[in-house]
Amino acid sequence: MSASPVMPDSRLADRRESRIVRYTLDERIHHWLGSITYIYCLVTGLAFWSPYLFWLAVLVGGGATARFLHPWSGVLFTISMLWLLKLWSKDMATTDADRAWSKAMKYYIENEDEKVPPEGRFNYGQKLFFWLMLYGALLLLLSGLGLWFVESIPPWLRHLSIAVHVIAALTTIAGFIIHVYMSTAMVRGSFSAMVEGEVTASWARHHHRLWYERVTGRK
Repeated sequence: MSASPVMPDSRLADRRESRIVRYTLDERIHHWLGSITYIYCLVTGLAFWSPYLFWLAVLVGGGATARFLHPWSGVLFTISMLWLLKLWSKDMATTDADRAWSKAMKYYIENEDEKVPPEGRFNYGQKLFFWLMLYGALLLLLSGLGLWFVESIPPWLRHLSIAVHVIAALTTIAGFIIHVYMSTAMVRGSFSAMVEGEVTASWARHHHRLWYERVTGRK
């Protein structure tokens, strides 16, 4: 009989280490609802934007289905962002720690964490991304209403709706790409935290020390 595989010491230590709740179930549900609906809007929106990308609509149910679900997905995306605002309004306020962090942002980008000032539950970059997606969602919804009822509005408002919709979409797409990269490749543990809801104490102390000290009462 073959011997049981031995778990690496680092994984054993990770399992034994105390864990901290980072995201509640409510927060995770609305985060993933927003993510899924945004991705659907992104795929279908690109399909509508260019005939060269219309093949994307086939992947999500076909042109007629995509045309029907795209605006409703946009509504759900906006609702999820507004719900997260309700949950995170205090956490997303700019603090003195954020201002200090913003001045050292280049060290964060260069992965020199020892030179980055300690932050709270969310760092300044995460807060900027949240506000970008929130205001982006509102602009996409408002301009999308103009496109939804395009035959009921004057031509100038139609053109304005198209311009706002495209600009808001491209801006949020850029932020979304950065967010996915940061949470999966650069800051390991961020993605699993949003899935499981917990992080290790060492992760919390390393990446969000002020938040760690507040929730644990330890330095």
